Amino acid sequence: MSQSESTGRESGTLSLPRKTAAPGAAAQGAAPYDFMVFIGRFRPLHLGHLAVMRQALALGRHLILLVGSSRQARSHRNPFRFEEVRACILGAIPPEEHGRIAILPLIDRYNDLEWIRDVQAAVQDVIHGVVGQHHRPADGPGPAVGLIGHSKDRSSYCLRMFPQWGAVDCANVGGISATPIRDAYFADAAAALEAWKDALPANVAAFMADFAHGADYRRLAEESAYIARYKAGWAAAPYPPTFLTVDAVVVLSGHVLLVERRALPGRGLLALPGGFVGRHERIKDAMIRELREETRLKVPAGFLEGGIRASRIFDHPYRSSRGRTVTQAFLIQLKATEEGFPKVRGGGDAKSARWMPMAEIDPEHMFEDHFHIIQTLIAQSDN
Repeated sequence: MSQSESTGRESGTLSLPRKTAAPGAAAQGAAPYDFMVFIGRFRPLHLGHLAVMRQALALGRHLILLVGSSRQARSHRNPFRFEEVRACILGAIPPEEHGRIAILPLIDRYNDLEWIRDVQAAVQDVIHGVVGQHHRPADGPGPAVGLIGHSKDRSSYCLRMFPQWGAVDCANVGGISATPIRDAYFADAAAALEAWKDALPANVAAFMADFAHGADYRRLAEESAYIARYKAGWAAAPYPPTFLTVDAVVVLSGHVLLVERRALPGRGLLALPGGFVGRHERIKDAMIRELREETRLKVPAGFLEGGIRASRIFDHPYRSSRGRTVTQAFLIQLKATEEGFPKVRGGGDAKSARWMPMAEIDPEHMFEDHFHIIQTLIAQSDN
């Protein structure tokens, strides 16, 4: 990291990015876009992000910031919640620019079509609100929208996913990346904030220093160290391993059977009962074994297998912080009886087990992508 490139919170020359022509672009000398869209996780927000935002504000009348990986449990990869990220962004941008900026949460979908739909809907909501305020004629030209990002960054592949918008490819500023900042932060917060002070806005550094004094930081630091040790265990393998797991979505009378995780990662979070497939097991057999071990569910294996209504593989490359982990999840529909809900209790890797109403499941307290798995399988069973 070059200090001369990463400093300059308000000073320094930032060259405008290369840009494509925008449909309905404004006259020369005016902002070529009505709306600029910038998608990122911003955990933490750093000066590279701010440089892109300044470029976007120079190119557009309004800036729409979509904060990815929102509405999920804290993890060492996504330690800060949407409201905290939003506060960091607003604190780093001059107040006189706040009226030009909309900051919205964007959840992880693990499905490109669903994710694209969410992005389009969020952008359209902002556009409709702004256009409505300015009473633009209905028969006039549509607003010019541009999507800004770094095309050589794996996380910014979205530049190619919205051909209806202009694409603005900007250079990485100073080589700053959030990943090494997070890794250093959870290894030693004070040392990391000193080492990266020239890459972070002052308000973000202050927020992170304060966050490091809380219980959430201590839990995430412990989890980060666990993940590092976990990956070191197979670092010498000739190829990165792919792990195979199973999960069970057991539903009964509008409730889902969940467990509380006993161990890292995700200790204390709610999860689907499941685990790794044994070397000599069939996948379905492993699912039933893990379900019964972790919940002590006293339903015969034959009834559980007969209740399977849907099954799907979830294989997003980054769904698990432990590494490449592919899971096959099964939806099991149990029939209601006069005896009510079968008794369950935690066992194995589960601290406890419970039947939870579907409407009460909070994605910010669910492990990894398990909330998404539940939603997907239930929707699949209804088709």
